[in-house]
Amino acid sequence: MEKLCFQHSVSLFVTMLVILLLLLPRLTLSSSSTYTRPEKFYVNCGTDSNVTYGGRTFIGDMSSGDDDSFSFDNKATDTANNSEPSTSPEIYQTARIFTSHSSYKFQIDSFGPHFVRLHFSAVSSKTELLTARFTLSGASSPSNNHYFKSFTLQNFNETPRVEEFLLMIDSPELKLRFVPDPSSVAFINAIEVFSAPNDLTIPSSDSDVNHLHTVYRLNVGGAKITPENDTLGRSWSQDDNFLYKKDSARNIQSTQMLNYKSATATAFTAPYFVYQTAKTMKNRTSMNVTWSLKVKSYYTHFIRFHFCDVLSNTSQNSDGFYLYVNGQWRVHVKPIGLLTPFYIDVVNVTDGSGLLNVSIGAKDLDKNAGFLNGLEVMEFLTNSDSSDKSSSWVYIIIPCCVAAALVLVLSLLFTVFLKRRRSKNKKKKLDAEAIMWSPSQLYRDSSSNNSPFFSDDSDSPLQLGLKIPFADVLRATNSFDEQRLIGKGGFGDVYRAVLQDGSKAAIKRGKTGSGQGVLEFQTEIQVLSRIRHRHLVSLTGYCEENSEMILVYEFMEKGTLKEHLYGSDDSPSLTWRQRLEICIGAARGLHYLHSGLEEAIIHRDVKSTNILLDENVQAKVADFGLSKLTVRNQDPVGSLSSNVKGTFGYLDPEYMLTHILTEKSDVYAFGVVLLEVLCARPALEHDLANKIVNLAVWAMLHKSKGTVNEIVDPKLTGQIEQDSLRKFMEIAEKCLKNFGEDRPSMADVICELEYVLQLHREAQELQEPLRS
Repeated sequence: MEKLCFQHSVSLFVTMLVILLLLLPRLTLSSSSTYTRPEKFYVNCGTDSNVTYGGRTFIGDMSSGDDDSFSFDNKATDTANNSEPSTSPEIYQTARIFTSHSSYKFQIDSFGPHFVRLHFSAVSSKTELLTARFTLSGASSPSNNHYFKSFTLQNFNETPRVEEFLLMIDSPELKLRFVPDPSSVAFINAIEVFSAPNDLTIPSSDSDVNHLHTVYRLNVGGAKITPENDTLGRSWSQDDNFLYKKDSARNIQSTQMLNYKSATATAFTAPYFVYQTAKTMKNRTSMNVTWSLKVKSYYTHFIRFHFCDVLSNTSQNSDGFYLYVNGQWRVHVKPIGLLTPFYIDVVNVTDGSGLLNVSIGAKDLDKNAGFLNGLEVMEFLTNSDSSDKSSSWVYIIIPCCVAAALVLVLSLLFTVFLKRRRSKNKKKKLDAEAIMWSPSQLYRDSSSNNSPFFSDDSDSPLQLGLKIPFADVLRATNSFDEQRLIGKGGFGDVYRAVLQDGSKAAIKRGKTGSGQGVLEFQTEIQVLSRIRHRHLVSLTGYCEENSEMILVYEFMEKGTLKEHLYGSDDSPSLTWRQRLEICIGAARGLHYLHSGLEEAIIHRDVKSTNILLDENVQAKVADFGLSKLTVRNQDPVGSLSSNVKGTFGYLDPEYMLTHILTEKSDVYAFGVVLLEVLCARPALEHDLANKIVNLAVWAMLHKSKGTVNEIVDPKLTGQIEQDSLRKFMEIAEKCLKNFGEDRPSMADVICELEYVLQLHREAQELQEPLRS
């Protein structure tokens, strides 16, 4: 009941949030669709001289004019003027220096979103600016409600630096406060404060904060854009340095006029130069183009993607393409017309990797991977360090202008707050139960000799009564006698053992000194200690003494499935019926992992060597060192920042390209296993002359030619009926689809394999009278 209530709460929370995003009024300066860039404020700090920069006149903050719309606290301040020749713009030749906390105040004409840009450059005549360290705060006045506070600035040099904020101004006065660290100073060269255009909707993040700080602004496929060439005085950097694979993309461009009449974007959304250039897939050897950007871990980010179809062959993108965000969400992007600009806004909470990854990917193998013209990334500002950063939601924001009643908005916000608190408490509980998925707790310095991998705290999830003394392990394996060695793997060696009670066991001894080995060791214990299923190998104990990583399993008498298919002359051949029953058993084990627990478990290394057979030739899935726990019915998990894990030949192509890991990645690998069972050939065979190395590609090629009989294991000659063979290949083909959404679930695979087995049994029953 508690689980149902929690799921209901989550569903209600998401529903409320969607309604809120649809009904919340557009946060703009005015309701008018027209916008012109305001003439103020542009302040040249530390001087009484006016200068021109980015098409705007910056007024000296020491000017004695009648305009009192901005002012600064001139106590404990100094000025700096660069007397040496410099190539930097004039606004960086002077600076105002603060030796104690001081502030600038601006009288705001109207409420709504405003750009606030702060310009910094350490003037060479003041060496103390190079070591300046201070915090910056933005607040309304006189209420002193913070838009942001304690934004730390340091590490300056003579290269100009711009910090840009987008604040929702709700007061007639804005105060920017500079607070230098002890024995240091604060400074500022120039300030811009002006209202933002009305196509910029700022959604609220989980913490109800809707003030942003710009992190990246990229002109994809084009040159750097300076403030003089931007409609809002923005700077756009080139994107080449952020490509995940440098040779995966090519630049495209057009000099034709843009069509703004049918566009959702305007000339203020991004300049012409952004929409006239783009990047697309270089060739079709890969199916996506990825950009990887360093960001703050667990921060909420507002991301704007700019699109404009400038491809000469528009038919390639008539059906659209996919946009991936950090491996957690996929958006179908469909161009709205040739040379017609549009954009998509996304809110994403990054994981602990410190990377934000975005990709464009093809929908089909014979199509291009789409295009991307520009990318803006802004982080949501927080007023304290206590903001909730544990969630991993992604929201897609469709620009709209719908009026909403204030009472409804407030009630929705209150409801979201209550649901968020409940969700966070539940999440903490789940996190406490799933320590295995936190890599920071898994690595231990190899210099430690006797300290345990896991805490002896009685509340530790690993206090499961499964610990086995190292002395017992030595006795069981005869001190790891080489004659008892029955297997080798990436984690370590496997020995046949006899425990004190006389029962047989398989003992896996991990390689020491490996951080990844520790990860696999703890993950294996956590997964196997919480699952029980007749088609999953059971863990009977573990040992961590003396820096050892030892796992004790039930003994599987018949060894691996692979040994019975190829690579071993000692193992007896399996009949077609046995092979089908093994496939069904393994499928049931995987189905339990995907659906039998509150959290789904993705095995991530399904292959014939990880399917073991007991004395009755019953299949059991083994080796959970690479497994991944996910929350059911939520966004796909995965991260482009992490290495793809698994075994080549079995790896899901969509997972390899996008790093999005789902249960369907296991389904793909299982499809390869089905072909191994039928063909008795490895997933990758490098020793075949003039043949295709990849088993899946090779088998599907024969299926398309209608020559499947030529690839069947010769040992199965006369055992497989054509209906059974045809249906079996159909199942394998479905599992091997390029995209996970086109693959069946393991439950579907079980049903279809059971039907194949039924066809085989019926055919055998018909043949019985003939044999007699």
